[in-house]
Amino acid sequence: MADPVLEISGLVKNFGALRATDHVSIDLKPGEIHALIGPNGAGKSTLIHQICGTIHPDQGSIRLEGHDITSLGVAARARRGLGRTFQISSIAPEFSALRNVMLAVQARQGSSFRFIKPVISDKSLTEPAMAILERVGLASRATLPSSELSHGERRKLEMAIALALGSKAFLLDEPMAGMGPEGSRALTDFLDELRHETPILLVEHDMDAVFALADRISVLVYGKIIATGTVDEIRSDPAVRTAYLGEHA
Repeated sequence: MADPVLEISGLVKNFGALRATDHVSIDLKPGEIHALIGPNGAGKSTLIHQICGTIHPDQGSIRLEGHDITSLGVAARARRGLGRTFQISSIAPEFSALRNVMLAVQARQGSSFRFIKPVISDKSLTEPAMAILERVGLASRATLPSSELSHGERRKLEMAIALALGSKAFLLDEPMAGMGPEGSRALTDFLDELRHETPILLVEHDMDAVFALADRISVLVYGKIIATGTVDEIRSDPAVRTAYLGEHA
């Protein structure tokens, strides 16, 4: 069996007397979508921030492709290949979709930022950027200012930027939030394809999307993982049904 791309082991985070993360261990394998679900107040946000590097755990470790990234900051984790798509602020709204992805291509190449005119005419930037926009379904929107993209398109642009940076694993936090049924279906189809290139740790309240996409599901309640399994195993788990799924079970 292939080694995990992302491995979270025994994370603990205390805020005074409150244990927000209680020895959490989950992993992400090549080619899969591993969904993390749980009720409001379960500790998902605290766990996400620890994985991304904005909060440092009190105990435990985080490994990406076998490398310990626990002590690294947000930018260093991104350089290692941890792609995040839950901060819309990562997009420069005044720039076109193409320009946003070109900047990511340029950053991955390690070249210094250049003036606008040379960048626009540089095929070493425009061609890979357009290829990535084509893959995420945004090629026809390449020249639009990012501020004019729909919510779903901005989500795809964030993923395009992460792909351009060479992300080895994606952390998606509520990607379906704010979308209507048509947008959710389109993004579900896109993520179903993306997993084959870059595995995804998916944090999502939309249970229809979770059940359609997830290879495995972990359920977080009061800072603890109470179950991990396939969709069928999670649907039928009595503890999960009691703690979270309710009428969705």
